[in-house]
Amino acid sequence: MDIALESKKQDVAQKKAARRAEPQRLSSVATAMHLLKTFSEGEAELGVTTLAKRLGVAKSTVYRLASTLVAEGMLEQNRENEKYRLGIALFGLGALVRQRMNVSNEARPHIFALREATNETVRLAILDGADIMFVYDLESTQAIRMRANLGDRKPAFCSSEGRAMLAFQEEPAIERILGGELSPRTAKTETDPVQLGKALARVRKTGYSLEDEQCEAGMRSLAAPIRDADGRVVAAVGIAGPRQRLSEDVMETFAPQVVETARVISSRLGYRAASF
Repeated sequence: MDIALESKKQDVAQKKAARRAEPQRLSSVATAMHLLKTFSEGEAELGVTTLAKRLGVAKSTVYRLASTLVAEGMLEQNRENEKYRLGIALFGLGALVRQRMNVSNEARPHIFALREATNETVRLAILDGADIMFVYDLESTQAIRMRANLGDRKPAFCSSEGRAMLAFQEEPAIERILGGELSPRTAKTETDPVQLGKALARVRKTGYSLEDEQCEAGMRSLAAPIRDADGRVVAAVGIAGPRQRLSEDVMETFAPQVVETARVISSRLGYRAASF
């Protein structure tokens, strides 16, 4: 009985300690964000003393946060003067945001045109690791339609937009995603890496990706890749709708329109090749 009571006391003490630590962790995250925002074009490098004064924290706190941020590539340290500057990892994140904004701006009128031509939901997505993220969504006007909120994420391996982009990535990136955990979303989701590899090969051959209830039950979609001025696939535009409306014949009719939309958006981004 005494042992059980002592164990219960320890559990209570651990929970209290965790609750006390949580605000501290949140405070550390906020301070780290403020630290990063302290840098500017006019002050590209800052020392510990300056950062501590600007943030109103102890130097030891700045040292601790800066060490963590350096380890994550968010900060770099100039070994000559020991001052800190923003790291290359932030450049990558900024490029992702800039890419999303540029693609969305250039794609908008063409997405509207594709929706008018098909009256199906039109989606614009970018690749983010093993997932896709929707950065634009224009719903069909029909009562039964596909919905995707901005910022929603789905696995790249089973979505048409994801496959349209994944097919044109570097081989190590493809192998890393197909070799990871592939959790089925529906009864029809293909998770065999060999079969998925064949599906990506078909995308490279045809220039577009088809998906039949592998991502959402009862829904079909097709998508085509969008390239930037350097020829890199940076996004995908696709249409999606209920399976009973998007028959194989209808999908075959819509495919050239989706590919043409992707081509036009790519040209707006500076891509000059005649075809994919």
